[in-house]
Amino acid sequence: MTLITEFVISLFLIIGGIFALIGSLGMVRLRDTMQRMHAPTKATTLGVGGVLIASMLYFLLIEGVFSYREILIVLMLLVTAPITANFIAKVYIQGNVGNDDLPGTDAERGWAVYDEPPMG
Repeated sequence: MTLITEFVISLFLIIGGIFALIGSLGMVRLRDTMQRMHAPTKATTLGVGGVLIASMLYFLLIEGVFSYREILIVLMLLVTAPITANFIAKVYIQGNVGNDDLPGTDAERGWAVYDEPPMG
């Protein structure tokens, strides 16, 4: 294992650890749900991404094997994190914010949380 390979893998591990730490601190320090939802969906996703890139580089450069599992994990994170944040935001809006408190929309219908589903 060369020194450059070790340095690059270590760099991605450190970057991933820093992002994961920032995301974890955001979960603890931020005040309400709408602010807290950004910590795991942004910073922690980047943190896990950094660790997964380091893992891919390790298996590719050291073990000589291409590992597709990390790509599947990254794809799963990129799909599930925004959907989960959207659900959390909708539940928070429905429980804590009134329809009059929300800004207006240019669309024919208002906010999806408050619109009644079409009948029939």
